Amino acid sequence: MELPKATNTSALSGAGVMRLFNKVGETVNKITYKMDESDPWFEEKTQQIENLDTQLRKLHSSVETLVMHRKDLAILTAAFAKSAAMLSNCEEHTSLSRALSQLAEVEEKVEALHNEQANADFSVLCELLKDYIALIGSIKDVFHERVKVFQNWQHSQQMLNKKREQKAKLELSGKPDKGNQASVEVVEWEAKVERGQEEFDNISKMIKKELERFEVNRVKDFKAVIIQYLENLMTHQQQLIKYWEAFLPEAKAIA
Repeated sequence: MELPKATNTSALSGAGVMRLFNKVGETVNKITYKMDESDPWFEEKTQQIENLDTQLRKLHSSVETLVMHRKDLAILTAAFAKSAAMLSNCEEHTSLSRALSQLAEVEEKVEALHNEQANADFSVLCELLKDYIALIGSIKDVFHERVKVFQNWQHSQQMLNKKREQKAKLELSGKPDKGNQASVEVVEWEAKVERGQEEFDNISKMIKKELERFEVNRVKDFKAVIIQYLENLMTHQQQLIKYWEAFLPEAKAIA
């Protein structure tokens, strides 16, 4: 069954996340890197993002199921309306025939409401959740990129230690020519270590700044969507009540 395309939904807080992602690199190597996290903030946020990803996916699946059930309900309601109309055509009792005919018309209107609600569920809830699942994936990639930067920094530190050891051995062995070359290499790796630490500090600060902004916007987005969803739901329920209240006198008039 084809579902309608959302026309007016977007995760507003996505801009900051994608801006951050573009800053640290559009292509993320999927090789798994490990690091001993020393920052409690990142340790907490990493777990939070994993939990959020899991729960958003579950909710998205549930809403998709809800949409399909509403669509199925609309189909069954249409079938009921058709059956009531056919029954009214062969009913000899005048007031009962008229009531059945009116019932069929009401059920046709109810079918339309079920379809409208299904479309609203999809465009308002499903699309927002889909957007956020994609954004969470980008955030996880950015966290992964930070680990890569850390690994590069640590590699530079290890190479610097090796070069220093080599330089010390050459100096002790009385080989000044090779010792001079080793000194140059030590300076080069010292610069790489400094750049590595600077890159790691910068990406850590950048992630914290953008993720805090993302959290604020995420709450605003979900608040707006929940209110919109409830207002749509209430509007449809109120319309249902009007339809049935209008039909009730016809049912009571059966004699």
